[in-house]
Amino acid sequence: MPLYRLLFCLLFCSIQAGGQQLGGAQTFSFLQLPTSAHLTALGGTATAWQSNDIAFGIQNPALLRPSMHTHLQVNYADYFAGVKYTNLATAFYFDHIATTFATSLQYIHYGQMAYTDETGQVNGQFAPVDFAWQVSAGRQYLSRWYYGASLKFIQSKYQEFTSNGFAVDVGLSYIDTANGLQVSVVAKNMGTQLKKAGSSSEPMPFDLQAGISKRLAHVPLQVSASFRKLYKFDSAVKSTQGEESLQTGTFDRVMQHIVLASGLTIAKYVAVDVAYNHQQRVELATMQQKGLSGFSLGVGILLQKMQLYYGRAMYQRNQAYNHIGINIPMHRWMSFGKFGRSGS
Repeated sequence: MPLYRLLFCLLFCSIQAGGQQLGGAQTFSFLQLPTSAHLTALGGTATAWQSNDIAFGIQNPALLRPSMHTHLQVNYADYFAGVKYTNLATAFYFDHIATTFATSLQYIHYGQMAYTDETGQVNGQFAPVDFAWQVSAGRQYLSRWYYGASLKFIQSKYQEFTSNGFAVDVGLSYIDTANGLQVSVVAKNMGTQLKKAGSSSEPMPFDLQAGISKRLAHVPLQVSASFRKLYKFDSAVKSTQGEESLQTGTFDRVMQHIVLASGLTIAKYVAVDVAYNHQQRVELATMQQKGLSGFSLGVGILLQKMQLYYGRAMYQRNQAYNHIGINIPMHRWMSFGKFGRSGS
């Protein structure tokens, strides 16, 4: 498919999907959670981040690269109220078709909950879970363009209620390695429910995102800006007290679409990240004490045979969640030449 047709299809499908969900609740909202510690450190969204970290290829299939060949990654987060979620991902590059394939499993466990009847009588316990399996593919076009797509099967099971569905992500990326610049766009979670948990269908958590990142020439620093929910201007968020946000100016509404992030590499072995997500600050900060709400940070240990990441996102004062991850380039431990081309 010519690149201009792919771009037109991406924009058309994004407008259609975005229009279908305006004003309504969303199903499978867990798909919006950051799937890796590195993403958590970068504010939860990093649409154009330059890295061979497979987590970014899972988030935006246009960021899949041959250098992710044989990478195996596991991420775990101890969320609030006993909620725990895990993401497992791996990727392989197939040289004869010049395509990088990746797959990931996302599993969220909400712990044990009491099952009661209409009178409040406890009749036992149940363990609600969310699950998503994703398959992605990314290819290069000419020297500077990359494109990719992901297909997801999603399931939520809450006691006797089960819902499942599928969704598609489509992404496009332009990279200028000489100038350390990358620009990307991705339409996420375009799909539908196959089985409803209730009597009516709910829209998917669609998002249209774009991003730009820049590596500085003489400093090991990368900065990026990611733009979320581009299909509508007013996000109409509320504070944690259930009140409409008092910050309703044009600047504030624009900032609610933007996630700012930066990452510094120290001596090639340590990465330090910091980010600011304005929408999280508006939605989660209390009116009396905002503190560091909306800020996130992280650190990575970058070894040849293993990379370790830790991310921490501040939601409210004294309320934050921690995310840890490990990435193993398996070709550093054993030979995988017959599957494709080894990466770094």
